Amino acid sequence: QVQLVESGGGLVQAGGSLRLSCAASGRTFSSYVIGWFRQAPGKEREFVVGISRSGGVTYYSTSVSGRFAISRDNAKNTVSLQMNSLKPADTAVYYCAAKNQVGPETVYRRGEDYDYWGQGTQVTVSS
Repeated sequence: QVQLVESGGGLVQAGGSLRLSCAASGRTFSSYVIGWFRQAPGKEREFVVGISRSGGVTYYSTSVSGRFAISRDNAKNTVSLQMNSLKPADTAVYYCAAKNQVGPETVYRRGEDYDYWGQGTQVTVSS
């Protein structure tokens, strides 16, 4: 089992940057695929980006590709999401999620594929 805690959200002007972190408990963090999702008011949750167990495989949604960068440090049990060139459309609660995975490195894009979720962190981008 793993517990996830997001941090780093806040208010930023359009064009600015934020760095989110997802800190995980447990000693088998490197066994988990990590995904970031977001949910804006009145909208469905959407996939943002995912990273495989070793970090060797990443997958970005088209809406953030080229602006966001995900990384992980398995020694520190953390995943970071660097968000640049932020837009008002990026305003949402951001969640990290984890799924224990074996076999070939992969990334999951569906929320229902993940077993553990953090409490979320609010990101607000003003125009």
